[in-house]
Amino acid sequence: MEKFKSARESRLSITQLMLPSHSNFGGKIHGGHILSLMDQIAFACASKHSQKYCVTASVNRVDFRSPVEVGELLTLKAAINYTGRTSMVVGVRVESQNITTGKKRHCNSSYFTMVAQDDMGKSVAIPGLLVQDEQGVRRFARSKIRKEAAFQRDTKFDENNFKASDYLKSLYDENIKIDLK
Repeated sequence: MEKFKSARESRLSITQLMLPSHSNFGGKIHGGHILSLMDQIAFACASKHSQKYCVTASVNRVDFRSPVEVGELLTLKAAINYTGRTSMVVGVRVESQNITTGKKRHCNSSYFTMVAQDDMGKSVAIPGLLVQDEQGVRRFARSKIRKEAAFQRDTKFDENNFKASDYLKSLYDENIKIDLK
């Protein structure tokens, strides 16, 4: 196994024509279909980097910025942004293109944490990330900070540490009725 690999070595992109069978009841491409394509390219990118079977551990924030229309080309781009010991953060960017006008739109971006596994389903070590430009440093640092913030958030709201009384005042102006017994 190589000790380090560049993001360029495992970068991937796919383009698909969006068909009526991919649409929802509103006539737009179903978000679930797009998420499935995103997960597939994240898997392929992570597997290419690690040379192992990978599973999705988490997906960080998917915001659908603009709808995708039937007949548009959907391009997904994936690259490794961060590597831990056994996990990787794969950045996925989705763009749509109207084939008659050529106009492109950024539809969404997301970050998939993928874990490499051996044949027995155990997590295995992966190559680190060779970063060769400031953009790579920015992406790695952002993923590291995002991972730390998620850990702090999860710990803060763990049921063994959480005290409702600490949050009651901040919830009064929300659309909630609190009736604690």
